[in-house]
Amino acid sequence: MNISILGCGRWASFLAWYFDRNGHNVLMWGRNGSKNYEILSAVRKNEYLQLSEKIKFTNSLDEALSFSDRIIISISAQGLRDLMEQVKKHAYQGKTYILCMKGLEETTGKRLSEVVKEYLDVDVAIWVGPGHPQDFTRGVPNCMVIDSENHELTKTLANDFSSDLIRFYYGKDMIGDEVGAATKNVIGLAAGMLDGLGYTSLKGALMARGTREISRLIEAMGGKAMTVYGLCHLGDYEATLFSQHSHNRRFGEMFVKGEIYDQLAEGVSTLKAVKLLSEKYGIELSINDAVYSIIMEGKAPKEVLANLFLRSIKPEF
Repeated sequence: MNISILGCGRWASFLAWYFDRNGHNVLMWGRNGSKNYEILSAVRKNEYLQLSEKIKFTNSLDEALSFSDRIIISISAQGLRDLMEQVKKHAYQGKTYILCMKGLEETTGKRLSEVVKEYLDVDVAIWVGPGHPQDFTRGVPNCMVIDSENHELTKTLANDFSSDLIRFYYGKDMIGDEVGAATKNVIGLAAGMLDGLGYTSLKGALMARGTREISRLIEAMGGKAMTVYGLCHLGDYEATLFSQHSHNRRFGEMFVKGEIYDQLAEGVSTLKAVKLLSEKYGIELSINDAVYSIIMEGKAPKEVLANLFLRSIKPEF
């Protein structure tokens, strides 16, 4: 297959490596002035992996969209709307767009597939689940999930993209899979904060409460409550709440220590989006509220997290 990848960051570079490894023709697109693009196109490597000479690069969005009928987008969630404004000006008809990114639009609370659909009348799929480039490139396998509103397309993509390195399951709940994948980053921020405060033993309580809270939100939004227990959310906890490679966990840990983390942590923007959704649907989301108050309102992490996990007495369910 020909595969176009829009983006040049950590996950986008892995996707290029993955599809090239599986024998496909890969074209990567990056914005003019993008440091990630300049590095990859010049030396074909970053801190995570080495890319082969077969992978092509372009700054031309028209060339990237023309190269393939399967367009994979892997950029910052908050940059998606701007990209869609550009894509709409080009020949996009008849394409399938696969979102390999996890987040919600912070100013509206919209799912990323909803943002795409505002601009393009196309099939949109999502690719979510656990895994880090550092592990995959060492040959460590994992399981992930693909979902879309077109069930036949979902199964086709899952079959076409699977390999000995990634086994794909196909989802049947776009709302649940998108919201679950985005909000696990919020739980990752909380996990990092617990690590930073020396409260790592509370991660069990965090996982139990986190899945329950997000299941209520997914159900209120019209999704299936059980989806949260799949690969999009609970199945991604190991990679997000415990791994040293997790940007969100690392951000939370460094934040409570008063240190700066300069990598993208999508959970920070997701906090704002989930706050909007909590108010819109009237769902109490204590973990999101706690992390929001620490990062956005400057409240004391130790006091907030102690109140969240240790001081109230109430039924578990």
